[in-house]
Amino acid sequence: MFKILENIPKIMGWLQIAALPIIIGCGIGAFVYFSNPISLRLVIGLSIGFFGIVWATKIAKTKGGTVTFLSRVMATHELDNKEIEMKSKKDKF
Repeated sequence: MFKILENIPKIMGWLQIAALPIIIGCGIGAFVYFSNPISLRLVIGLSIGFFGIVWATKIAKTKGGTVTFLSRVMATHELDNKEIEMKSKKDKF
């Protein structure tokens, strides 16, 4: 039961990483396929969409996990610096 709860953030992070490349790949693939619908173009479109799955899995294995990767990407260093500056201004008064 608890293993399932531990894996939910990992799965959600993986979906967040994979969503954009899959959507872009499906859009490009749809454009390629619908301009001239043949089997070869369908395979090209699907392979472009498959890139998102491969990339998300690579990130999950190499960057210490999906949650760690997303926390580094979403970190706001600008706000951290302003918080330190505000504390130093309060200390002066």
